[in-house]
Amino acid sequence: MRTRFFKTTLITGGIILILGLIWSGFWWLLLPIAAVLGIGLYDASQTKHTLRRNFPFIGRGRWMMELARPFIQQYFIESEVNGRPVSRMFRSIVYQRAKGDISSNPYGTKIHTYDSGYEWITHSICALNIEDINTDPRVLIGGPDCRHPYNASLLNISAMSFGALSKNAIMALNKGAGLGGFAHNTGEGGLSDYHLKHGGDIIWQIGTGYFGCRTPEGGFSEDAFQKKAAHDAVKMIEIKLSQGAKPGHGGILPADKNSPEIAGIRLVSPHTDVISPSSHSAFSTPVGLLHFVQKLRELSGGKPVGFKLCIGRQSEFIAICKAMIETNIKPDFITVDGGEGGTGAAPLEYSNSVGMPLRDAIAFVADTLTGFGLKQDIKIIASGKVFTAFHLIRCLALGADLCNSARGMMLALGCVQSLVCNTNRCPTGIATQDPELSDGLHVEDKAERVARFHKETVHAAVDIASSAGLKSPSEVTRTHLFRRINQQQIRRLDEIFPYQKQGSFLEEPYPDTYRHYILEASPESFTPSGYIALVN
Repeated sequence: MRTRFFKTTLITGGIILILGLIWSGFWWLLLPIAAVLGIGLYDASQTKHTLRRNFPFIGRGRWMMELARPFIQQYFIESEVNGRPVSRMFRSIVYQRAKGDISSNPYGTKIHTYDSGYEWITHSICALNIEDINTDPRVLIGGPDCRHPYNASLLNISAMSFGALSKNAIMALNKGAGLGGFAHNTGEGGLSDYHLKHGGDIIWQIGTGYFGCRTPEGGFSEDAFQKKAAHDAVKMIEIKLSQGAKPGHGGILPADKNSPEIAGIRLVSPHTDVISPSSHSAFSTPVGLLHFVQKLRELSGGKPVGFKLCIGRQSEFIAICKAMIETNIKPDFITVDGGEGGTGAAPLEYSNSVGMPLRDAIAFVADTLTGFGLKQDIKIIASGKVFTAFHLIRCLALGADLCNSARGMMLALGCVQSLVCNTNRCPTGIATQDPELSDGLHVEDKAERVARFHKETVHAAVDIASSAGLKSPSEVTRTHLFRRINQQQIRRLDEIFPYQKQGSFLEEPYPDTYRHYILEASPESFTPSGYIALVN
């Protein structure tokens, strides 16, 4: 009865108002009134939306408010620390460092230091002067079988593909990497001319779709890979097993971003959704993965080769380590992506509830490599929500050797977290293939911002290390960081993640925490082969 009365009142009132305006001579006001009345009549007759059918025209206000809600929330309601997925506090520090603005903080911390999970690093009474230590620390990546090791920065650009990002964004990132002397990961979308135009160091990522080095059937092409891997700008090769934002799920390039140019680079059909397979066709076992690593190392002329993964079932990574022991083939690096990793397009359940978070994953990978006696030859790269020097330092303390950042570098480019990366309508021209939007991104200016953000963040990491009495961030260990467990308990990180003894995973007795995973892992299969026997 109420909705019928509402519709009757709307229509009757509209007719009366129209007649009144005609009678009084204000007929020119009929146009907007007729438009409102027409929309109302359409809403009342359509069957798709109940709200609009029951409350014509007025019901449309709900969609208008839904559209405006994220912007009102971000600009008028959220505090400095409660924004998601990246808080205003971290967005602001990236903007300030990228622009060269004052990045000091007035009036004390905005973080609740007595909340569970709060973490800090211990300083030293014997702090060092930052002027007396190296402000550009480097990490040499390359194991015994690598003929061309790469001297990497502590902070680099994480994997972001051309296709997900615009050509101007790719060029700005690469030029920034060249200016700052750090590496730029291509993402799985292939090696494009935009990655090579400004001469920044490249980490070429090879995903399950083998984009840029694939056969017409979608398999791996040795010839295509060898040709591109020989490029001087390509410093390392990264095999993508999985990514933190959607582990176990193939990458997604929406059809409206898949232009003929991008399709030509990826060797796929244009204007179609491009969904990478969930797993590789070039191998299917841990031993097979290691042989693929060796093949890429040979085809690239001896450049560092590693793989990237988000940790899922622990026994699978242990199986890879067992395969390293069996084959005596080791990757030069392993990139650990946390389950909190970002992407332009992922199913909600994968973003929220699949994959091990970064801090737990770094400690697990570092301890497993140590337990198998492999850590000295393999560098660990941490990737996942690295925005500040403390984020970088924390990753190093847990066992990483260096870090990658994706969203931090996007913010340095000018990303405003509008959360429309998957729509091709990115207002800052970063995550779009619309030339009207991407052309607004000025490559030279944004490249300088990327380089400046990198420089200031690494400098801040060195500064923190010097305050702890250390000569380099690489000297930070789990003993330097503390975490509040609750109001009464504080734990040092080496108490939360106890260090494993060198070689302790090679023979019985295995550490209790890892024994189950070690027994069920096999170098011949990613599926845990010893699980049934262990349960019985």
